[in-house]
Amino acid sequence: MTSTMLQDLLKCVSILGGLLLLGTLLRAKVPLFQKLLLPASVIGGVCGLLLGPIILGDHAILRVSEDYISIWSLIPGVLIIPIFSSTPLGMFKSAERETDVRSAKAGESPSKPGGFKKQNSENQKGKSGTVWRIMMTMGITAAAAFSQNLAGYGVNLAYSRLVPSAGLYRTFGWELREGFCGGHGTAGAVGSLLEGYGISYWQTAQGVAMTTATAGLIGGMFLGILFINRAGKKGKLAYFDTSRSSLPEEVLKGFHRNVKEQRSLGREITASSSVETISIHLAVILGGCGISFFLRSMLGRVSSVFGSIPVWFYGILVMYGINWLIQKAGLTWLIDKKVKSAIVGTMSDFAITAAIASVPVQAVFTYAVPLVLMCALGFFLTWLITFPLFSFCFKGDHAFERAIITWGTNTGVMITGLMLLRICDPDYESPSLRDFTMCYPFISILTIAVAPLYYELIRAGSTMENFLFALAMLIVFLIVTMFGKWGYTRFNCQKKGTLGELPC
Repeated sequence: MTSTMLQDLLKCVSILGGLLLLGTLLRAKVPLFQKLLLPASVIGGVCGLLLGPIILGDHAILRVSEDYISIWSLIPGVLIIPIFSSTPLGMFKSAERETDVRSAKAGESPSKPGGFKKQNSENQKGKSGTVWRIMMTMGITAAAAFSQNLAGYGVNLAYSRLVPSAGLYRTFGWELREGFCGGHGTAGAVGSLLEGYGISYWQTAQGVAMTTATAGLIGGMFLGILFINRAGKKGKLAYFDTSRSSLPEEVLKGFHRNVKEQRSLGREITASSSVETISIHLAVILGGCGISFFLRSMLGRVSSVFGSIPVWFYGILVMYGINWLIQKAGLTWLIDKKVKSAIVGTMSDFAITAAIASVPVQAVFTYAVPLVLMCALGFFLTWLITFPLFSFCFKGDHAFERAIITWGTNTGVMITGLMLLRICDPDYESPSLRDFTMCYPFISILTIAVAPLYYELIRAGSTMENFLFALAMLIVFLIVTMFGKWGYTRFNCQKKGTLGELPC
């Protein structure tokens, strides 16, 4: 490592900063970007791709060397470690999680009345039915996610048989779920994971993943709005009001112009004369990352399976431990989740911009036909599982509102689901958001449980083995959904005193 190398890294990041500013400006000025709710990082990354040598070659407006583009392609894989590892930090009590969800409501103040308070008061009597609602929500959400794996690997198997000369690589199709469900942040980790396994096509796979993430974000929002308008015309929405369905200006344009409405970044928990608050949070996050590298190295000596699991997976486990120690030591005042989120969000912005700006377009274009096919099939299967199943399980209980937030999250990111829900349920009066957020910890636990097998199949499993695993997981979560439906039906019948009657 030399000072020249560090200077090159600084130059690369400075260019990404310029692209982020350009993306922010375009988001604020271009109505199409506002309607699609495209993040500034995505817009900036696309600008870097379109203006750079990958697309324009020698006629590039943004003249950067291949070395810079290589650095850009590596940045997401490095930043994704602290981004994912930091997830458990600050999870001290359920009340804080509830506050965070309220704060995520497109710029609403955490103390703003309505939303969760209204949900809680309306649903106190049905408390014992919550477990069944969460089970159904979790089952449908996870089943829809694994249907995307099924679509991706299915297209790989079918297309490879029909067009043997296509040369689809072994894991082609995995990127669909990583891009759709995980968004651009998770898609940026695809290349890092495959590179860590010594797989040569990691850059192409990362480009495919970023492409599916962009397709999912745009397509999910566009189709979601169509679904909402159709449901509104059919009278399926309880809170839909065309006069209130538009989103606030700050959400559309991406900034708060009024200084009085601008929220605080977080609590200042330290005296700047000693150490900055951000420095403390960053030190805890990076410290956890360092421990996770050591832990994977130690366990990798025991078994190669442990060594094949990505570092950020260990980082999540380590951070749960750190979070527990902080709580036991009575130091919860030391961590502010808003500060942590700001740090992680900053890393995500630069990671996404870098990943999109370095997409190997020519290599990705080689797989254009199967890529389009798997995205189309992914949208269809996600819709097929999400909307009919929610309608079946929650008939008469805000089925569409529950489905639309799951659809948005499973095709983009959670903010996409929140925005779609806000259009049809402006004040979050339905229990949809509450039940959805409550099911997520259980999905995370199950994800951690199957991670060793999941990533071992990515590392060495055949396309058919990955397909069959996705099919098995899909069936498991459909069974979970049906069991939840059975329990919820019995609960409602007991509540009405009609358990022995045929309708129940």
